[in-house]
Amino acid sequence: MLIYRNLKWSVIFFYTWRSMLYYLILGIAVFLIHDYFNLLELHIPFTAISALSTALAIFLGFKTSNAYERWWEARQIWGSLVNYSRAWARQVITMILSENPEQAAAVEELQHRMIYRHMGFVHALRVFLRKKYQYNEQEQEEIYEEPNEYSDTKAFLQPAEFQQFNLKNNPPNYLLELQGEDLKRAFLNGWISDYRFTKLEETLVEFNNVQGRSERIKNTPFPRQYSFFSRVFVFIHASLLPFVFVEELGWVSIPLSVIISFVFLCLDLIGERSEDPFENRLEDVPLTAISLTIETNLKEQWGDPNFPVKKDASNGIVL
Repeated sequence: MLIYRNLKWSVIFFYTWRSMLYYLILGIAVFLIHDYFNLLELHIPFTAISALSTALAIFLGFKTSNAYERWWEARQIWGSLVNYSRAWARQVITMILSENPEQAAAVEELQHRMIYRHMGFVHALRVFLRKKYQYNEQEQEEIYEEPNEYSDTKAFLQPAEFQQFNLKNNPPNYLLELQGEDLKRAFLNGWISDYRFTKLEETLVEFNNVQGRSERIKNTPFPRQYSFFSRVFVFIHASLLPFVFVEELGWVSIPLSVIISFVFLCLDLIGERSEDPFENRLEDVPLTAISLTIETNLKEQWGDPNFPVKKDASNGIVL
């Protein structure tokens, strides 16, 4: 997630240079053909491009607005995960109890396992939703992304659990199943009452809801026709601009058409880069930061001082 108001021009250039190069070459070519070679009558009436510009602006505004709604919903979902995670740790600590002093160690071991397994669930869900990114130095793609591997969850699971976890088609859901089995075990041992069992199960269901809502956004892409036609319309608009200004402005049409085309290109890219918030890109919901926040909060609730080290955000990006 970008946190600075000012974006680095190097980042903007990374995503726009190919299109900008096309706009520049086209503007120069139209100017040379019109002013020096006089091969064709290249002028297009301004009213034609103004109608197209208005329609394109409305279309891009609609796309950007709906893309932001998807991003904001994803952020709300993970915000609720933070809240329910804190509640889960509190409930496990205060509701799973035993009146028999001889069982105190077993109860504490169960509490520790369930709280730390939930930290593993959070990290597993983050990896499950994101692409498994491998940095390609030659292609220089997504230069600010980070690797995502399930090894991040190993420290929170027992060895046997982690071994089975890696074999599952849906690893986060498997961890929720284990939590349910431990709840059942605690109930059968008399460590929680019917009412407390129900309350803890309700919190587990909320974790299912968080995962399901996240998967809905992840697996249901923004309608592809919007993405496709927005690129096509931006391309057509940019290709026509030099023909509109060259008659009256001469060489000034080159920078002017490039600047106007850049504006529409950025509007399109804003929507394009925001519509899928779980792709591990620099504009996405900061799942890593949220996961580390949950881990820190739960460790503090349990009394573990070994907090995770937060990622450096000095470059204005929170992953």
